[in-house]
Amino acid sequence: MRIAYDVTPLSHPRTGVGNYVLGALQGMAEASGGEDELVAFGPVSIRGRPLVDEALDGFATQHRLLTVPFAHATRRAWSKLGRPPAERFVGAFDVLHFTDWMHPPQRAGVRATMIHDLGPLKYPKKLHPRTVSMHTANAEQARRCDVVFANSEFTANDVVETLGIPRERIRVAYPGVGPAFTAEGDRYDAGRPYAFSTATDDWRKNVETLRAAWRELDDDLALVTLDDVGYVPNAELPALYRGASVFVYPSRFEGFGIPVIEALACGVPCVVSAHPSLDEAAGDAAIRADPGDAGAIAAAVREAIGRRDELVSRGREHARRFTWLETGRAHLQGYAEAL
Repeated sequence: MRIAYDVTPLSHPRTGVGNYVLGALQGMAEASGGEDELVAFGPVSIRGRPLVDEALDGFATQHRLLTVPFAHATRRAWSKLGRPPAERFVGAFDVLHFTDWMHPPQRAGVRATMIHDLGPLKYPKKLHPRTVSMHTANAEQARRCDVVFANSEFTANDVVETLGIPRERIRVAYPGVGPAFTAEGDRYDAGRPYAFSTATDDWRKNVETLRAAWRELDDDLALVTLDDVGYVPNAELPALYRGASVFVYPSRFEGFGIPVIEALACGVPCVVSAHPSLDEAAGDAAIRADPGDAGAIAAAVREAIGRRDELVSRGREHARRFTWLETGRAHLQGYAEAL
């Protein structure tokens, strides 16, 4: 197969979606063993182009990247106008896989996309209008796709119920854990014992309830969040996880929750939101807590620290189930079945 894969999210500092895009590409390249042709494509900004090139360095992929001054406007215009077809820039392909950043037209071949979650459709007043607009457009386009990938069974079921896409057109492709996320390696030093959380002031990430929970805990455990340390490059995240006494993920809603399996793989006891969207990421390896109850989160932190040895063992075993190789295999199989 010749697969044209949209890599435009890699033109920004990588977070969940960008990490998934890169991991899926890595997994497909490994799973394919050179039998399939991967083509990374998309219009990217002048400032974002070096980030894409760095992320894809060493990959066995062709690059069909268009560097433009106003990449976001270009992607929107291409999606809205519906011309020219992607074949003009990429050449003939068997599969075109687009992200929620754009939905380019195509003349032929399998049409595929990925839905990470439907939070922007469910909570439009809580999230940025641009985020809601992008995800709404992608959801509409997903209805026209031959195959739609979801990052969990929870999201797959949500897609069926919310968008009405038949379940037989949906494939679950769980995210993976990168090789850097292990219990061995450098540890972040906060000067004293700390809990780490990737929670931010984004409504879904729920940092305000987490801070309220900390006011109910003794002051001998510091709280370190991404709001405190700022953007952390992916290469530096394992040390933050490893150095923590506990990892806390109080999200109100997720598609899957990649930071949970990363923390588990790093040998950290975890406290995870009890929302069902986190069931698959947490498995039976984390202490669950109501994300709206600061007292419950505080109690769960105490319990996780007290059960550290048991939770670390369970967590590392659970995290081993998630690999980017399996993510890649799920994509290749989904494409092949749709041809």
